[in-house]
Amino acid sequence: MGKGCKIKVRDDEMSRVIEMAWEDRTPFEAINKAFSLSERDIILLMRSELKQGAFRLWRKRVSGRKTKHLMLRPASVLRGHCPTQYKVRSKTKQ
Repeated sequence: MGKGCKIKVRDDEMSRVIEMAWEDRTPFEAINKAFSLSERDIILLMRSELKQGAFRLWRKRVSGRKTKHLMLRPASVLRGHCPTQYKVRSKTKQ
């Protein structure tokens, strides 16, 4: 892990943690369950792994998101991804 961060995450898991942190509908609690990282740990990890501008954009983005915390989520949000995410799309013929 870069820049002196003391959070322990295996190299092969790092990109997945960062990806989950960027996803709007993946709550911090899901990351905690999968990788045993608190919200504070995730913030420290993102600060150490992202460029300064990218970190600022990420913080601005997640700070106002109710979907990043299970307790603040509307009851209508039942899953951690949107309905069109992870679906195979066929190519259109021209």
